[in-house]
Amino acid sequence: MVRVPFRAAADRVRHRLSQLVRPASRSRTAAPKASRATDRTGATAPDGPKASHPAAPGGPKAPHSAVPGDLAAPARSPWLRALGMLAVVVLGAWLGLLAVGSIRTPVGPMDTNMTLRPSLTGGSKINVAPLGALELDSHIAPLRLDVDVDRLDPERSQALVDQPERFSGLEDEVTRDVAAGTKELAVRSCVAVISGATALGLVVYRRPRRALAAGGLALTLLAASGVSAYATWNPKSVLEPKFSGLLSSAPSLVGDARSIVTEFDIYQQELARLVTNVTKLYDATSTLPVYQPDPGTIRALHVSDIHLNPAAWHIIASLVEQYEIDVIIDSGDTMDHGSAAENGFLDPIRDLGAPYVWVRGNHDSTVTQDYLEKFRNVRVLDNGKAVNVGGLRIAGTGDASFTPDRTGPGGNKAAAQLEGARLATALRDQERAGTPVDIAVAHDPNTARATDGTVPLVLSGHLHRRINEQLKLGTRLKVEGSTGGGGLRAVQNEKPEKVHASVLYLDRSTRRLQAWDEITLGGLGLTTAEVSRHLPEENLDKDSPGSPSPSPSPTPSSASSSPSATRSPGRPTPSP
Repeated sequence: MVRVPFRAAADRVRHRLSQLVRPASRSRTAAPKASRATDRTGATAPDGPKASHPAAPGGPKAPHSAVPGDLAAPARSPWLRALGMLAVVVLGAWLGLLAVGSIRTPVGPMDTNMTLRPSLTGGSKINVAPLGALELDSHIAPLRLDVDVDRLDPERSQALVDQPERFSGLEDEVTRDVAAGTKELAVRSCVAVISGATALGLVVYRRPRRALAAGGLALTLLAASGVSAYATWNPKSVLEPKFSGLLSSAPSLVGDARSIVTEFDIYQQELARLVTNVTKLYDATSTLPVYQPDPGTIRALHVSDIHLNPAAWHIIASLVEQYEIDVIIDSGDTMDHGSAAENGFLDPIRDLGAPYVWVRGNHDSTVTQDYLEKFRNVRVLDNGKAVNVGGLRIAGTGDASFTPDRTGPGGNKAAAQLEGARLATALRDQERAGTPVDIAVAHDPNTARATDGTVPLVLSGHLHRRINEQLKLGTRLKVEGSTGGGGLRAVQNEKPEKVHASVLYLDRSTRRLQAWDEITLGGLGLTTAEVSRHLPEENLDKDSPGSPSPSPSPTPSSASSSPSATRSPGRPTPSP
């Protein structure tokens, strides 16, 4: 018979494939067909004594004779069998999620796909291809929620246009749609996980009982993941979303890094267009329940360390227009050498569309300072000088050091701290005179730290990286990265330095920081952009994601964290 050797070969292949996961009990009961026939008839095997029978009572035990493929041999471990079962469950559950673990559901005027995916970090991700994605650290679990926005439904969108009054209920409608979609996704995911694990278990084990056990274990793991997500659910994560985007056509318009020198005008125009598009999209996505700036909110743009990069002016102008900036605050190092020949680089400041507050950095000279003082829209701060501009009272001082050669040693820390002590004294004098300062500005963080306890907020730069720190006496220190991407000489580095700027939102009545957006762009030749919103810790404690427009107001807790808590929150708005 031809089928007999074929069936024997198939049995051997199946046995080898399932060795890691087949239970030992099956192998223990397995015996050659001749042995089973012998047991039924009671006959003795013709080849010798019944060595496989147990020894007589009181006698020595016969050693276990392992037959080929016997999984009960000492080499097999229960841990390996359990690991095999776990591998079958995880793989089957994953395949089930991939096959049927997603739903298509409408959310407001949009059609979306909602999916659960295995993940090491958890969280939620909303994809708006090809424009970008919104990421939330919503939970910690081995599952991530992916929401893919496919398209805007023409009929539902037109209904909103024809009936503008529906916008007032759009938030509730979206909330209901998301809740309904999440419930349906949970049910679908349970079915997908159980079906996938059970089906794969049946293929591997070829026993219904073991396959059902695999399905039950898969359901248990999914339930445990759900409990983990529920226990670590962070509703405040929506207060700090992270948006990333990519302008797909920019590389063809800009070219690679080697063409930056010859096509720099095109590069800086496209980079400015990129930040405009990304911030517009971010503004649209911020209809989520996050901090919504009141129309009266003061908006300040913090820039620093431009280092002669002309692209910075295009980026700043774009941000001023997009965010309706009230005042630009530059914490220094606008130049590289501070020479008179570089002064023409500063001329675009006249046309940025907002008042410009500037302090001298260690790469800026008094020649640079004198040139800027002639600009009508520029306020130069030095030696603790304070001005009223953009609805804020701002004081600052120039850097204590001047290092025009970037290859030389860094600034003197002791000199920076001494300059900070002078600035702190000036701030106290302002407080005693009844004109307390809202924001202090210094280039060196060592200078800025010396103002702790004399002002609610102090801004600096110098380090080419961001720092956000609450100092011991209540002052918040914000260090900005390089808005010029480290300057044109940054192309000498292995990787382009990123471009940084921040939009600060301050309450008009209290002048306190309510939130800030961090804008990060790719360096020279790169077209990536990222905008992320952040709230001070005291605002995170009092705000909830259920209040999309909290209209922040002073509370005892926020006032106590500031050294200037005695000032009247209703004091008149300083005139520009």
